[in-house]
Amino acid sequence: MIPEIGQFALILALVISLIQGTLPLVGAAKNRTQWIAVARPAARGQFLFVITAFFCLMQAYVTSDFSVANVAHNSHTLKPMLYKVSGVWGNHEGSMVLWVAILAIFGLAVAEFGSALPPSLKARVLAIQGLIGFAFLAFILFTSNPFLRLDPAPLEGNGLNPILQDPGLAFHPPFLYLGYVGFSMAFSFAVAALIEGRVDPAWARWVRPWTLAAWCALTVGIALGSWWAYYELGWGGWWFWDPVENASFIPWLVGTALLHSAIVVEKRDALKSWTVLLAILAFSMSLLGTFLVRSGVLTSVHAFASDPDRGVFILLLLVFVIGGSLTLYAIRAPGLKGGGLFAPISREGALVLNNLLLTTGAAVVLLGTLYPLILDAFGGGKVSVGPPFFNTTFVPLMVPVMLAAVIGAMLSWKRGDIAAVLGRLKIAFIFALIGVGVTSFFAGTLKDVLAAFGIGIAAWLIAGSAVEIAERIALFKGPVANSMRRAAGLPRSAWGMAIAHGALGIMVAGITASSAWRVEKIQLMQPGDVVEISGYSLIFEGAKKINGPNYHGDRGIFTVTKDGRTIAALTPEKRDYPAERSQTTEAGILTMVSGDLYAVLGDKNQSNAAWTTRIYFNPLVAWIWVGAILMAGGGVVSLTDRRLRVGAPKTARQKTRPQPNPVGA
Repeated sequence: MIPEIGQFALILALVISLIQGTLPLVGAAKNRTQWIAVARPAARGQFLFVITAFFCLMQAYVTSDFSVANVAHNSHTLKPMLYKVSGVWGNHEGSMVLWVAILAIFGLAVAEFGSALPPSLKARVLAIQGLIGFAFLAFILFTSNPFLRLDPAPLEGNGLNPILQDPGLAFHPPFLYLGYVGFSMAFSFAVAALIEGRVDPAWARWVRPWTLAAWCALTVGIALGSWWAYYELGWGGWWFWDPVENASFIPWLVGTALLHSAIVVEKRDALKSWTVLLAILAFSMSLLGTFLVRSGVLTSVHAFASDPDRGVFILLLLVFVIGGSLTLYAIRAPGLKGGGLFAPISREGALVLNNLLLTTGAAVVLLGTLYPLILDAFGGGKVSVGPPFFNTTFVPLMVPVMLAAVIGAMLSWKRGDIAAVLGRLKIAFIFALIGVGVTSFFAGTLKDVLAAFGIGIAAWLIAGSAVEIAERIALFKGPVANSMRRAAGLPRSAWGMAIAHGALGIMVAGITASSAWRVEKIQLMQPGDVVEISGYSLIFEGAKKINGPNYHGDRGIFTVTKDGRTIAALTPEKRDYPAERSQTTEAGILTMVSGDLYAVLGDKNQSNAAWTTRIYFNPLVAWIWVGAILMAGGGVVSLTDRRLRVGAPKTARQKTRPQPNPVGA
């Protein structure tokens, strides 16, 4: 009965979303107040019914109701409760229900907390959200129904893909979808503004919080996915430029450009058309990622589905959303008049450079991702575009972005003094040169020398962000108490920007070190054998049988010593999941500030009872995820700034001055 309630709730949500997507839109065009007022209760209704459907599906998973086909195909009675719950979105059908649930939450947030929005703009934004919801609810009901019944119901389910039975993958999709769907808010504001024909600083102020929230969530989602790939897949790496990885990275790049571009609109009333275009592209790239994951055109550990019919539906949705919005943009964008002028050397100029490089980088990643698919579709054969292409094309584009990030943050609006800024950044230059010099001193190859410049860029970002804050609070330029008062009064958006830029430096250091100086050793080992790697000794103590709640396997034991002192034990595992009829590799990892010791247990050699083992030392690799989380944290700090509210600042009323009495009165 509960699955039928969920099915009916989705149907009602579909009907309400159609009402939400039409009546307010027409009402705003014809200035009919009653029709405009429909938007808020419709958003509430859509939220209520979509959330009802979501919890009905979750109830089926928690109770192992195998009469529901989706549960039977993706769950098992022996599965731990965490993975029963996360199994709701660990498959195509359930993940789409989560997608529309998050969309409904965002719509409800605008309806409830967007009181400062002009009624016509608010109605149009909610209407666009309603139309997006209608499209995806139709996709679910007609191609991906999560509540289909099985008769007779099987006694046991097939289980969830074992590589998804992991805490990292339990939380990765929700954050990723918060990012993807969050960009739908920027898209809706952009389309609504195009319909109204008005983009101004108030519009940018309304868009920025939604964009920033989506960017923070997507940053965390990508970081969780990378972390999971690192420790779960057993290959010792953290990013492979997999097409589905790229599908999440492209909207992140465009969203980052959008965040910076919206600042220019808000502060200087410039770059209006460009910012609207970025808002459209950010969500369009999110939809493209949805297509790649679910269409069957890609084979990946990240892919959800391989049904061409679903792919055709999403492709038509892509054509409608992207094609329709870009057509509207082509018609209305020429009417968006630019605002204040600015010199090339200014904060606006630095943000324009940031935008050009970020969007070019996104285009490069998009080209490298789609080129093999396009070539194959036109009969050109199968080719592979892998890390060498992306490393040689994308990475050089990001170097000037990182160099300019620190300088741009200290330039003045409209016209800046580059010489004065560079003078104030001399300490950051010194730290960068020290990073390059010290690393180059120990370098032995050209690759190491190039990596030294990566360390120098990391030092530049970290030290430059610290210098920027020190300049803002006049540190060492007066009494410390004055600096502390300035720090307390500094806008949180300034703190958030400095944290994010500094965190990027931490991330760059981790990426550089783990890519350039990783050490790998592969060997056969019997109990008592020792491997020496990067100053550590790993003694193989053998392997023992293990049994988990829904798996069994082998667990290797490595004792880690340094200078004759035992410091840790690594326990990599090979697991076999009978219900799913598949195996996984669980790496044993010792995380330190200097790097990770990473051990993988391979296959057993039956002839001599030796085990294949792979041992890695990944220097500074944990800095990557620390930096990513701090970047998202910087965004959250900015979100708490009182100036970043969903609404335009209200102009303060001018006090009426008493007029002087005329002479002789």
